[in-house]
Amino acid sequence: MLAMEESQDTLTAHILAVDDDPSVRKVICNYLGDNDIRVTALASGRDIADVMAREVIDLLVLDWRLPGEDGLAIARRLRAESKVPIIMLTGRNDEADRVMGLELAADDYLTKPFSPRELLARIRALLRRTRARETVPDVVQKIRAYRFAGFELNVRLRRLAAPGGANVPLTNAEFNLLAAFLAAPQRVLSRDQLLSLSRLHNDEVYDRSIDVQVARLRRKIQPAQGAPEIIRTERGAGYVFVAAVEIVR
Repeated sequence: MLAMEESQDTLTAHILAVDDDPSVRKVICNYLGDNDIRVTALASGRDIADVMAREVIDLLVLDWRLPGEDGLAIARRLRAESKVPIIMLTGRNDEADRVMGLELAADDYLTKPFSPRELLARIRALLRRTRARETVPDVVQKIRAYRFAGFELNVRLRRLAAPGGANVPLTNAEFNLLAAFLAAPQRVLSRDQLLSLSRLHNDEVYDRSIDVQVARLRRKIQPAQGAPEIIRTERGAGYVFVAAVEIVR
């Protein structure tokens, strides 16, 4: 059971590994890949920003000694900009160096030569700790888009595309409400829950009732007349988003 739970913890993880040694990169890519973890590998820190701008990175495995900007400097810079967990790899055995790395930037530390199995265990443990602390906005920030009934909602651009590709204009309130539904499909959400979840997407406070907002949203996403409804009213309880939802990361 533990192995299955650990596999689920890392099934959708995307790890960025930065090491100038091609043999180390190969070991990391092969071993983590064999354990259902997606890995992007770089030989230096030059392209880290580009990768993180394009992709959602769940954890960074970073070599201390890199050409150009060293790993510690990169980790300190990233820590000021991002919450991404960092595991440092280094050949340094000095306790003072390890303590400095952990205090200044890194979340964990592994000395070379290392066991790929131990690296995997540390990645899984760090991901579990990180995900346990995540709030709903943290989770939403890692999602690029939601797809449902032929529609696609781009979360980062706040744009909704209809099945034919046409843009569907959404007010801020409608976007927030739709994002709340998509984050909890096939679940009955009360009006109070919808109001609370919607506010997590920005600080806008509704000045109209949830019922009015749901009615407006329905008109924009409901398929042709006679087709199964996407948002179902549960009398006395709230609403359910009944369409299947796909997450695009």
